[in-house]
Amino acid sequence: MAKEQAAIFGGGCFWCMEAVFQRLSGVAHVESGYIGGQVENPTYKQVCGGDSGHVEAVRVTFDPDVISYRELLDVFFAVHDPTTPNRQGNDVGEQYRSVVFYTDEEQQRIAEDVIAEMTAAGVYTGPIVTAVEPAGEFYVAEGYHQNYYNENSRQPYCMFVISPKLAKLEKKFAEKLKAS
Repeated sequence: MAKEQAAIFGGGCFWCMEAVFQRLSGVAHVESGYIGGQVENPTYKQVCGGDSGHVEAVRVTFDPDVISYRELLDVFFAVHDPTTPNRQGNDVGEQYRSVVFYTDEEQQRIAEDVIAEMTAAGVYTGPIVTAVEPAGEFYVAEGYHQNYYNENSRQPYCMFVISPKLAKLEKKFAEKLKAS
């Protein structure tokens, strides 16, 4: 087995991204957290206030022998809108921007290649605004944000925002999902 790797993605609310990546075969662990800002050890309140510079993001620990970094990127781009700056649905602000935080040059190259390929193919009607940035310090979010959808799936936000993303995931990537 290859050594596990980490991938970090910001694509709107971290509850959504966490729920999506948790369901993929080869993903060992997903943590919701904050990255990309100037405040050390930020709180949810600071990040939501929009003045920390941080993005709500997920750190995905995966086995590249089971699922590749590129496959994770394919899922990432399919389950959020990479053409909307600083917004995903009703979640508005820099903390919800679309960004790939790379951990090494290979991840950077792959992310940039995927964006270039989707742009050339005209996958989206608007330009892709997803940033590709080096990963800095990742701060794990407060405990109540971890495993959020699985523990709160009946909450209105989960039912109306996250559940449709999971339905899209199940339809488009059924072969990549963990066995139920």
